[in-house]
Amino acid sequence: MAEQESSGLQVLLSTFQSSHDKDVILNTLSILTNLLSIGTNRRVQYTISKGGSEALLQALVNAAQTSVPDYDILLPLLRLLVKIGCKDKKFGLKAKRLEAIDVTLSLARKNLNHHEHLTHCLWVLQLYASTVSVGTMLGINGAMELLFHVITPYTKKHTITTRAAVEALAALLKSKSNSRRAVHRGYVCQLLRLYQDWHHRDTSNNYILIRRGLLLCLKHITNVRSGRESFLLIHGMETLFRTTQGSLFSKHLDPIVNTVAQILRKTYPKMPLPSAAIISSYSFPIPGRTESSLPRPEDYGDEDAEEEIEKDFDNDNVENKEEDDDLEKDIDKLLSRPELDRPESELKQYMIMCPEVQYNFQEKELESEDELSSEDISGTLTCSCLHVIPCATSLKHELKGREGDQSIEEEEQTQKASEKTVHREERKEKPQELGKRILGELEPLMTSFREGIISSKGHTAQDGLQNRQTSQFQRMNSCGPGCQERVEASEVVTQVLERHPGNIPFHNPCFFMARASCTRSIPDYRVLAFPDLWGHQPPPYSQPLQQRRCGIQKAKIFEDIRRVVQPADMIKRVVFDLDSSGSLHSDEPNCLKFFSRFESGNLRKAIQVREYEYDLILNSDINNPQYHQWFYFEVSAMKSAIPYRFNIINCDKPNSQFCFGMQPVIYSVKEALQGRPHWIRVGYDICYYKNHYRNCPAAAAAAGGPHGKSLYTLTFSLVFPHKEDVCYLAYHYPYTYSTMMSHLDVLEQTRNRKKVFFRRQTLCHTLAGNPCPLLTITAMPESESRDDLKQFRDRPYVVLMARVHPGESNASWVMKGTLEFLLSSDPLADLLRQCFIFKIIPMLNPDGVISG
Repeated sequence: MAEQESSGLQVLLSTFQSSHDKDVILNTLSILTNLLSIGTNRRVQYTISKGGSEALLQALVNAAQTSVPDYDILLPLLRLLVKIGCKDKKFGLKAKRLEAIDVTLSLARKNLNHHEHLTHCLWVLQLYASTVSVGTMLGINGAMELLFHVITPYTKKHTITTRAAVEALAALLKSKSNSRRAVHRGYVCQLLRLYQDWHHRDTSNNYILIRRGLLLCLKHITNVRSGRESFLLIHGMETLFRTTQGSLFSKHLDPIVNTVAQILRKTYPKMPLPSAAIISSYSFPIPGRTESSLPRPEDYGDEDAEEEIEKDFDNDNVENKEEDDDLEKDIDKLLSRPELDRPESELKQYMIMCPEVQYNFQEKELESEDELSSEDISGTLTCSCLHVIPCATSLKHELKGREGDQSIEEEEQTQKASEKTVHREERKEKPQELGKRILGELEPLMTSFREGIISSKGHTAQDGLQNRQTSQFQRMNSCGPGCQERVEASEVVTQVLERHPGNIPFHNPCFFMARASCTRSIPDYRVLAFPDLWGHQPPPYSQPLQQRRCGIQKAKIFEDIRRVVQPADMIKRVVFDLDSSGSLHSDEPNCLKFFSRFESGNLRKAIQVREYEYDLILNSDINNPQYHQWFYFEVSAMKSAIPYRFNIINCDKPNSQFCFGMQPVIYSVKEALQGRPHWIRVGYDICYYKNHYRNCPAAAAAAGGPHGKSLYTLTFSLVFPHKEDVCYLAYHYPYTYSTMMSHLDVLEQTRNRKKVFFRRQTLCHTLAGNPCPLLTITAMPESESRDDLKQFRDRPYVVLMARVHPGESNASWVMKGTLEFLLSSDPLADLLRQCFIFKIIPMLNPDGVISG
């Protein structure tokens, strides 16, 4: 049956191609038209596979070369060619091979005054031009001049012909040689004038497709540099920007607005980031690596993100196949113990990581002494630890009980005596007065110690270590007016902590301060972020995913374009710069204040571009020119009921969860002091899109980063809950290294020692000198009998780890909940402890987390 149908179609096409009888040709055309008008695309594809395109093109050549072309044959033939040519990817090449291109172009020239015939010819020419090489040939043969003769200013007559001509011209201009030819002949200005005329006179929006076709012509021309230069020279950006302002939120005008946005973004001048350096503000010498061994440009991905995404999709099936190949389906093999891949003698070196194997359960007095000593740590803290982190040398004297310098001990005694006197006087205050005082002194509380740090940056490197060791005591005991303010601010926080003991589950500020003082940071952080010190609780309500308004991303893009069109409206004031000496802060009365020099903080530069709009630049990973995702910074001096817009302009990922309902989080100090210490998802009009910034080629080459890589903007707006508040904004709920260590301290103190076997060891020390903890959690043996101890040590192991990537703080929160559950009294947790030995590394990249 299939062979009969195949032979029948081939006979029909052969007869149609070779016949010169008008009735036979018309009947064959009618049969083919009926066959291809019913059913799916399978019939069209089947006809193409049997040579249908070649037969119809050959019939077109035969019919057009007669002395008097018969349009009774040509018009249905051209319509059939359009139906087949839309599905044939090689239609233009076949027409070129059969010499049908010049024939069709000649027919179009003969019918300039006969619009019905001309329209059919233009439809076929558009299909020819879909092949770039054929479109180039048409441009050489004068097709563009013909089309510009057909396209007229606004008229309500022959609009179908005008639309066909505009769409054919847009197809021709996909060829870059045609685009350059159009620029040299001045067609750019002509196209812009035609668009303006149709835009202003088409008030009822009846001819949106014609207007969009003219914009597509401009879009293709601006693909070449000369086209962009010509477009900017005739003020094309300003013209299109003005004509689109009233159409941004009109759904039916989306084809116009989207095309205009593409043109404007393409012609927007590419600029380097406002920050001269692309590598991190902080650097760290890596053992075994010299400066000459920095990452090379070829070590990074290609700058074309779309190609990377396509490659990822192409590799999905391969990866899935590899995963399937790795799956073991033999039950006997799964039940059997695998053979060791190394000698058993080498495995003994890891015995130290398994205290459960050699633990002596009779030595419990030593354990209790260790626990008491850890409790003593929290009791030795001074008020100076609340916001200023002492250096590691002084902390060893303070936390480990070593003997220190006699002068330092005298200063500590003087400090404690003065604190007791102040506490007696301040306890007389009423709670209401104390609350007002707390809110009134928020600003000196959060900035006083920073001023001390900033003012000391002028010391030489040789004197730096000694100054850091004594600076905390000098500031606490100085008689100057500024230092007195710092003492009071620290005392206010002490009173607040005394009045709110243990109000955050699994969080102890004293434990946190002890751990934060021991944390070694590459930037040498000396300030604690208030949310990390105070703690937080989940809000008493759920927050749904953010729904984005229609058209808001286009509006944001046009606001960016306004910077070029109307540069006089820009402020461009740098209000925070991490690279400047002392971390530049702006003292202007009408701008926000930023700060990020604390653990896990990340903000490199803040630029005020409009009164309530700021461009923010993030710091990259240490020793690396890329990976800009995590942000965590403090902002203050805000006004209430004012929408502020923040633009993070150096994101480098082609996509983000902010496109799918994710929001930044905010923590308000005033809200926390009023009993609502919550990280809240905030922000509206959240968008993520490619911007006009590029990495500076010289800086990228020096840093070993990718040249000219496209950057992306994360933009969001928010209204702060209070004026003159101190707020913290973050990519996700922050979870710092010090928070993790203090959390482990709390868990270790609150566990059930009779039922839970819990040991904390140091897996290794990071390059910065921070311990990477390794936890062992299981159930205690039921007794000390040989059988129970054997069952205890023969339990299978489960290894868990988190925070390999420092910017993914959600992993730490999952690990936090896992640890709290495994150490709880829940029956299921008890069953898991009895069945398994859990080896847990809660944070595998501490230095990355600390540095933000």
